[in-house]
Amino acid sequence: MRPDGDAMGAALALAHCLVQQGQDAIVAAEPADLGLVRFLEGCETVVTPAAAAAMDIATIISLDCGTAQRIPEPLHPLLTRLPVANIDHHRTNTRFGQINWIDAQAGSTSEMIWRLLRQARWPLDRISAEALWVGVVTDTGRFAYDQTSPRTLRCGADLLRFGVRTAWINDRLYGSFDQKVLELKRRAFQTLEYWQEGRAAAITLTRADFAATGCTKTDAEDIIEIPRSLRNNVVALFFYQSGEEQVTRLSIRTREPLDATQLALRYGGGGHARAAGCTIPAPLAAAKQEVQQLVAAWLGPNQTIP
Repeated sequence: MRPDGDAMGAALALAHCLVQQGQDAIVAAEPADLGLVRFLEGCETVVTPAAAAAMDIATIISLDCGTAQRIPEPLHPLLTRLPVANIDHHRTNTRFGQINWIDAQAGSTSEMIWRLLRQARWPLDRISAEALWVGVVTDTGRFAYDQTSPRTLRCGADLLRFGVRTAWINDRLYGSFDQKVLELKRRAFQTLEYWQEGRAAAITLTRADFAATGCTKTDAEDIIEIPRSLRNNVVALFFYQSGEEQVTRLSIRTREPLDATQLALRYGGGGHARAAGCTIPAPLAAAKQEVQQLVAAWLGPNQTIP
């Protein structure tokens, strides 16, 4: 559900390489949810989850998905009767597969797929390398986040050997936005709130904001950077509504020593120490009020979440 650049990059690259090895492989995702990475070759062949569920499927490979609940609903019946390979780098992964390869030290799931392909000695080409490159750079903040390791950089260096168009990809990911996306960001800036003397900051987008701009959540992937960019900020929060149901989605970013998963896990979410997310079973206003109280305690003397 709502795959990010790492999930799509890993999926597109692995499917492409499987097909090259003579296998029938498809990527299942909602085309409307592909967001900025829809420029990648292979996105045009993505199958909707409903269509995939009706096909003769033998195996499910779940990529960059921390829990089975994050797999699109039409595929859930297949999870109970087909073998599932679960490949992920979120430390909160619930290990829902028959095969679970979880590496919380990896900078991205795309980095793990690169390791898999190299171990299997399957050939890479520009198409697979660009998909993996997008996954690596988006999940490591262009090689800047904590999870970036020497192996991550070796992965990036190896991918460059296959003609990855780095400047072209960078422009599409970070330097070229539709007018509607800029309008969504403008609306987000107007909601910026400062909590705990700026140590925490929050922004909010409602269903009305998405409807008025014609945007979806995939157009808001980097909006969390607005509160995170505040000097001395240690907790950045992005509250948003993505559907008609009375729940609130929350993206969380933290700086040391705070662990973002402490807040996410309280609501059944998960992620990484510095980046996590969850769904709060409450309307937007009530969810914000509750989280504000939790954050106040979190940033207090004991630094604990009630």
